[in-house]
Amino acid sequence: MLNIDLRKIYNFYPVEPAPDAANLPTGGDIYYECLDCTTVINSVPHIKSACPCGNLTGGGGNLTVKHPDRVKVVKGKLK
Repeated sequence: MLNIDLRKIYNFYPVEPAPDAANLPTGGDIYYECLDCTTVINSVPHIKSACPCGNLTGGGGNLTVKHPDRVKVVKGKLK
């Protein structure tokens, strides 16, 4: 698993209005920020990814969110 700080590559902006935690959006430019450990992970990760606290884990285009209420949905734009 790679530990890449995506903030060095992208600027992140909150999705407004904030989506419902029960229906989180996905897409190539959609990222989830874990509010517990502040890690940012793509909503459709193709490489194995996980946040340190274990709230977000995924790979192969699928992401599992244990506590959707502890996630902030953001859009990423290359710097």
